[in-house]
Amino acid sequence: KLDSVRFMHLIKSKSIERFDFPWLPFFNLSLQLPDGQVLPLPPVILGELGKDPQKPTVCFYGHVDVQPAKKEDGWNTDPYTLTEINGNLYGRGATDNKGPVLAWINAVETVRAMPVNFKFVIEGMEEAGSLGLDKLLEKENQSFFSDVDYIVISDNLWLSNKKPALTYGSRGNACFFVEVECGSKDLHSGTFGGIIHEPLLDLIALLDSLVDSTGRIQIPGIYDSVAALTEEERKLYNSIEFDLEEHRNNCGVKKFLYGTKEEILLHLWRYPSLSIHGIEGAFHEPGIKTVIPAKVIGKFSIRQVPHMDLSVVKKQVRDKSFLWPLNSPNKLKVSMPLGVKPWLTDINDLLYKAGRRAIKTVFGEDPDFIRDGSTIPVARMFQTVTQKSVMMLPIGAADDGEHSQNEKISRHNYIEGTKLFAALFLEISKLHRTLHETSHTETIN
Repeated sequence: KLDSVRFMHLIKSKSIERFDFPWLPFFNLSLQLPDGQVLPLPPVILGELGKDPQKPTVCFYGHVDVQPAKKEDGWNTDPYTLTEINGNLYGRGATDNKGPVLAWINAVETVRAMPVNFKFVIEGMEEAGSLGLDKLLEKENQSFFSDVDYIVISDNLWLSNKKPALTYGSRGNACFFVEVECGSKDLHSGTFGGIIHEPLLDLIALLDSLVDSTGRIQIPGIYDSVAALTEEERKLYNSIEFDLEEHRNNCGVKKFLYGTKEEILLHLWRYPSLSIHGIEGAFHEPGIKTVIPAKVIGKFSIRQVPHMDLSVVKKQVRDKSFLWPLNSPNKLKVSMPLGVKPWLTDINDLLYKAGRRAIKTVFGEDPDFIRDGSTIPVARMFQTVTQKSVMMLPIGAADDGEHSQNEKISRHNYIEGTKLFAALFLEISKLHRTLHETSHTETIN
């Protein structure tokens, strides 16, 4: 049972140490730098409550680190002071991810006769790529995770502002640097402009060739491994509640590239996309500087979808015959500093059946089964390392503004989300028991 002061303390802090649960041990992580130095990382909490071998064990993952925020960035309130306005709780981390973490803890606190055993993984490095978490999971896989049956992650949003959803897939992300260099020093544009191959002009021409005006990626072979849309999945798209006007208002743009619900969702979830993020080395401050930079670095990423091989994508991008059609003597260097694979799971899994029943109980309607266009590395990480069932169960609405100014979670979603988690415990317990009774009967037969 949450009061606003307690929630505010959590939002303002960078950890949940203030909550005095004796079953929360801290595991310290570190990262070795290229120069040999060891960088200490925020600790990971591995907690457990209940060890009844007759009950299933449910593990919850969440994170309490956040994206940077300043009021001068465009916030209407102090981002690190929880502020309630018209039923919405505003603050950095309110929906990503401190709100869902605390909602889960509140749900556990309300349970009197525990229907399941609980385990928790709460980290503080998700926004930086969960550094060190994969090694911790591998280390603890045969001990802490050995008796875990199901893993639940609540670190994304619904597709709409009002209808709940279950997420069964997300896109991967491959980030690229393209470096163009002409010499060892910057040059005066009055002295050399018009007689040399300028790196920035080469880079802009290269970046412009990556995507056409419809959003289709122009890298040869990039769509070869994209799976065909099945009839079963097409039916899921038909039933999804998605308001184009609402979605447009949420993101603040005037027009989308596509005009129908199906086209929008397909290009968000099932097809890869390429986005250009910036250019390093070019003059970007107010005013003008008449200089020709000697070296510039373009930065872009490709959100790949299931069945696309990350190593093949890397090779396709680094194919210089495609990237460098210009008759230029400038040096070209392509690198991929970050590559995360997509994630996909089976919506017919017991965990998703339990999630669907819990949503029906609390919200009175079936959820949308959705994918996420962004990248959620921990879902694939948990699934790959532990080989357990993993489900994404969001409680935040589409307009919560994660990573954006004025991030919020509504009081309604927070309270109903807490109820949803509690209902999920009961549904998992019932379905798990039925599954094992059926299995036992089949073994006897």
